[in-house]
Amino acid sequence: MPKNNPEVNKVLKVLEDLNIQYTFHEHPPAYTVEDAKKYAEGIEGLHCKNLFLRNYKGNRHFLMITENEKPLRIKEVGKRLGFGNLSFASPERLEKHLGLEPGSVSPFGLINDVNNETHVLLDKVTEEHEYITFHPNDNRATLSIKHHDLIKFLQWSGNKYMIVNL
Repeated sequence: MPKNNPEVNKVLKVLEDLNIQYTFHEHPPAYTVEDAKKYAEGIEGLHCKNLFLRNYKGNRHFLMITENEKPLRIKEVGKRLGFGNLSFASPERLEKHLGLEPGSVSPFGLINDVNNETHVLLDKVTEEHEYITFHPNDNRATLSIKHHDLIKFLQWSGNKYMIVNL
């Protein structure tokens, strides 16, 4: 049960403290975008994919958020944005920086990034949707929140974020 997960409860508490309304949907574990699509029927909002990335030197980390169907060339995006070659970060880095396991990546992992080392790259396409969806740090559930509330959460987190064309 995801609502018994302390990480989920931490997310829900922050959202409630920020007066962010959400809808909570439980489902079987979704490890991939393909899995998530199966369980997304009837959940309002743009379904997002969240990629945890690092630069070539491994001294900068990024959370890239875009629509789940959008193909990305992350190396090209990194160069275009001036971050150099980007690649997927290891599960160990994901755990260290966001306190998450692969398959559960979401902006809510920023709660665990106490040093604000992760930079968020939010795709401009997300602004076209009133609601967007993410895991609440557990891939057995999905939260739907308003886009402007995601921005409120990002501001609360203290992490740097950019709205960019991915």
